[in-house]
Amino acid sequence: MKYKGIIFDLDGVICSTDEYHYLAWQALASRLDIPFDRERNNLLRGVSRMESLEIILEKAERAYTQDEKLAFAQEKNERYRELLKQMSEKDLTDEVRNTLHALKAKGLQLAIGSSSKNTPFILERIGLDKFFMGVSDGNCITHSKPHPEVFLKAADMLKLKPEECLVVEDAHAGVEAAAAGGFDCAAMGDARDDQRAQWHLKRFSDLLGII
Repeated sequence: MKYKGIIFDLDGVICSTDEYHYLAWQALASRLDIPFDRERNNLLRGVSRMESLEIILEKAERAYTQDEKLAFAQEKNERYRELLKQMSEKDLTDEVRNTLHALKAKGLQLAIGSSSKNTPFILERIGLDKFFMGVSDGNCITHSKPHPEVFLKAADMLKLKPEECLVVEDAHAGVEAAAAGGFDCAAMGDARDDQRAQWHLKRFSDLLGII
């Protein structure tokens, strides 16, 4: 077996919280009278909260202080967390659940590599808070994707080298981060055709054909 561990992005891979992110950012942008739509929202995929805010504020008619930006980020996160309370184990599809258990049964070590600081809360909501051997997220990194730090920390948690791990991503920034860290990558969703990835998944369960 080439890989000993698999590191999964969370949003868009294990479950989908994209709509909640969009609604929370949209509410903030609307209040500030800043143009924001789904196309603009795609630029925020895989990057940190503060970096996402900076992208949104590029369209603002005035400059904001750092204190104002911190307050905006907090406002967005509070709205986002309220929306996340709607999540439950029903938001984890049978395909994803069964695939994860099959991979673990094969003896693979599984971890999460997500830039989100809400990762523990989301994992708890969908019933996976005790499933993974390592959770590397926005609470333990200083650089967001496309920097490879989040994946390198996840590999350390598994006590594996990058070349022993496969990263599963749905964002181009995540695929770039995997490549920068020396990881093979299985791309799906929006990033499925990214040529920097070694594998291109139509479905999450396609992972079973790789391992």
